[in-house]
Amino acid sequence: MKNIVTPKWLKENLQNEKLVLVDCRFSLMDKEYGKRSYEESHIKGAVRIDVETELSAPVKEHGGRHPLPNVEDLKITFENIGISNDSIVVAYDEGDLSGPARLWWILKYLGHDKVYVLNGGINNFAEIGGEINSEKTEVKKGKFEVNSNENMRVNMEYVRERLNKENIAIVDCRENIRYSGEFEPVDKKSGHIPGALNYFWMDILNKNEDRLTIKSEKSLEEYFNKVKDFGEVIIYCGSGITASPVSLALTEIDIDHKLYTGSFSDWISYEENDIDTI
Repeated sequence: MKNIVTPKWLKENLQNEKLVLVDCRFSLMDKEYGKRSYEESHIKGAVRIDVETELSAPVKEHGGRHPLPNVEDLKITFENIGISNDSIVVAYDEGDLSGPARLWWILKYLGHDKVYVLNGGINNFAEIGGEINSEKTEVKKGKFEVNSNENMRVNMEYVRERLNKENIAIVDCRENIRYSGEFEPVDKKSGHIPGALNYFWMDILNKNEDRLTIKSEKSLEEYFNKVKDFGEVIIYCGSGITASPVSLALTEIDIDHKLYTGSFSDWISYEENDIDTI
């Protein structure tokens, strides 16, 4: 896989001076979970990034629940955790990939190529004898020059102009009960962007004995078989975070796509936008 590393690879490369290992654990329902988990234990040498406060900007009227920070703020954040342009960045959580994929997507957007996610996360790393500790990691400040790829992201107007176009797939990455409008635990409106297809982000994962790993390329190709036939693919979720693992999966199987970073929570902030339910 092109954007995934195994626990074995990480164990063998922990001493690489260019490696920056980033703990991205977080919970949408418990804002202190990531900090608490990291302080209790983390992979040796890992630094921590906060998905809520460092990989997301403050919420405003528009932009969704996890707006993308501005480029200068992201540059400072990454330099402060030791990332330079020649760094090999590996991001991890406990396997569901939402936090690591958010970091992966943002770094790709900013033009950094050598960024990967750890398949299976910290639990699989520990299972093969990888070293876990609670020691504070010393950080040498990085130097990161940005080269943004604006083709990776789109805004609400871009999506609205492409509604119900035959050759364009708008893909909703949330669970079906949220997509259908049957249940909405977070946002003030329920349903989905008109005409959107539904590909639940957690369906890209194997779930074996409480261990989560990304599916094989063959399985991903089968899952997204119908998506590849469209001329353009736009993905979204609730706030832009859990669509990131889908972006990772689509990149693995060479399906070009764009991420609507504000996602559904941005879409519904415009009263004039229609919503479908099924």
